[in-house]
Amino acid sequence: MRDAPSFIPTHRLGRRDFLRDASRLALAAALPGWLGGAGGRVLRRAAPVRVRGRVAAGGRGVAGAAVSDGLSVVATDRDGRFELVSDAMRRHVFVCTPRGFRLPVSAHGTLRLHRPLVADASGEMTARFELEPAARDERDHDVVVIADPQTQTAEEMGFFHAETIPDVERTVREAATPVAFGATVGDIVSDTLSLFPEYERAVARIGVPFAQVVGNHDLDMTSAGDGGSTATFERHFGPTYYSFDRGEVHYVVLDDVLWHGGGYIGYVDDAQLAWLAADLARVEAGRTVVVFLHIPLRSTRVERANEPQWRTIWEVTNRAAVHRLLEPYRAHVVAGHTHESEHVFDGRLHEHVLGTACGAWWSGPICWDGTPNGYAVLEARGAELRWRYKGTGLRADDQMRVYARGADAAAPQEVVATVWDWEPGWRVVWYEGGDRRGAMARRTGLDPLSVTLHAGKDKPARRSWVEPSPTAHQFYATPTGSGEIRVEATDRFGRTYVATAAPASAP
Repeated sequence: MRDAPSFIPTHRLGRRDFLRDASRLALAAALPGWLGGAGGRVLRRAAPVRVRGRVAAGGRGVAGAAVSDGLSVVATDRDGRFELVSDAMRRHVFVCTPRGFRLPVSAHGTLRLHRPLVADASGEMTARFELEPAARDERDHDVVVIADPQTQTAEEMGFFHAETIPDVERTVREAATPVAFGATVGDIVSDTLSLFPEYERAVARIGVPFAQVVGNHDLDMTSAGDGGSTATFERHFGPTYYSFDRGEVHYVVLDDVLWHGGGYIGYVDDAQLAWLAADLARVEAGRTVVVFLHIPLRSTRVERANEPQWRTIWEVTNRAAVHRLLEPYRAHVVAGHTHESEHVFDGRLHEHVLGTACGAWWSGPICWDGTPNGYAVLEARGAELRWRYKGTGLRADDQMRVYARGADAAAPQEVVATVWDWEPGWRVVWYEGGDRRGAMARRTGLDPLSVTLHAGKDKPARRSWVEPSPTAHQFYATPTGSGEIRVEATDRFGRTYVATAAPASAP
């Protein structure tokens, strides 16, 4: 690898020390203030705060709505009133917006489900949440999900405004089923937090409520630890984890980036786990739960690219704890971070890692695995969930790229297809000269266009450290003649996509 990209921490710790220190940080963050510190020794007491309030719509209380301070979860009574005892360590109180009500938003269209948790002189706080009835039944709805805009400069933010946003606007405008909301799953910017307002201006144009996930490039990196690392993010977007319901789906946003002062690891701290357990305790087993986070719970990139030294930043180190909480549900986890497309299945849990809006860091039209710059569309039909990837500037049915024989130097006698959103529910077959030849063989390889654009010390010009990334969504076949190559890829929902390659000369 050339010079390390900015998502790889330059500060090195041994894996055992790294995880030990991260666990201590997470535990300290989760404990009440009077228990935190070495050996449980009393350091200081967090002042208790009694929060009282009401969730209402049109002057009438909303019964059974969940309200939380990020640790405890309480339900409103039949008049919409609630009371919880929090403490000065918690920063927000927020409502899990129930189905049947609009998602509250800021002036920029970003979600505003929260109130800052600020006590008066007597240690009391009042929080009122006024909801509006939804304009339509959202049992069937779509969601647009953007991963990693990762804009570092005003020029790159301009690319996001000029390329990504008009494409998403068109998708929202032309959707047969209304888009209920959007989500950006982290790395909104690339360390340049002053660009947050331009991101807000961008998503405001889309015209649907937008949820934000904090990424490793959205942090205040001068912070000595995790607790202060999201201060700027929270000023713009509110809490880093929360939940809400749309139709029959329960949506959860998590913060799985733990900043230790010299870098980060993938980790969900104990406070979030406690909150998530309380949040999901109100959700019936078997329901569809969609979780948005930044770092994948599990990434196979470590094995594909032979990068075991980066395991703590490519995936969540305590993912087993998250898995256990999600086991009773039909869980679909959506992540970004790795700048490639991947689906990982673990029992009932399906993790969907998205290609990114910025592709290979705004260096060209594709990610380093060949996936086009783009975003995902989730389609909720009652409790059933479908999905598709939408390449920026491409048609909705552009789902693969087919190369003639010789395009892949590692397989010079074969044709190759890059099917970027492939997962085991797909079927990929090929035709030669109009004759069906059968299933293509899948194996790990490099996308030929990525090799052309990214391989070599001087390419790409904008991000010279980018290299082609080995991917498991490559398909191969050996032609016997010189007829046109046609590939049909059918996803698990029965949608068939077709792409062709020009005839190649016989071997």
